[in-house]
Amino acid sequence: MTDDHKRADQFWSRLDDVNAGMLGTTEDPRVVPMSHYADRDQSALWFITAKGTDLAKSLAGGAKPAIHVVSDAGEGLYTRIDGQLSLSDDRAKLDEIWNAVASSWFESGKEDPDVQLLHMDLSGAEVWATGGSLTFLFQIAKSKVTGDKPDMGEHYTLTL
Repeated sequence: MTDDHKRADQFWSRLDDVNAGMLGTTEDPRVVPMSHYADRDQSALWFITAKGTDLAKSLAGGAKPAIHVVSDAGEGLYTRIDGQLSLSDDRAKLDEIWNAVASSWFESGKEDPDVQLLHMDLSGAEVWATGGSLTFLFQIAKSKVTGDKPDMGEHYTLTL
């Protein structure tokens, strides 16, 4: 397996274990917290939101360049993910990713007329992958003993 494949596998595996990040379009500096649902096979992320949100309304005219920023010390993943964000009416995908968390936001469940699915077709990601919070503490302690700089993991860019 090449380094690129290992890095991509590491990225997707860790992203699967993270629940949320900050999502927005590149034309608006405001980003909002959103739970993502990773789809490695399609190189995509899916989000469930309400039709009345500013983000959903901003996509009414079509797809827009977007970012999703994920920061999770426990998983050792810090990433800025780039792609095209659009509205989606994919009922099969909604059925697939619907869960108890999503149902908490909508009175009528996934049949609620306000449910809006968003699809982010990924183009790339800048990734900082560390050993996680315990490794971080070990590296800091080790640096104090040895005088060496702590090893904070890998930094790389992926084309998705």
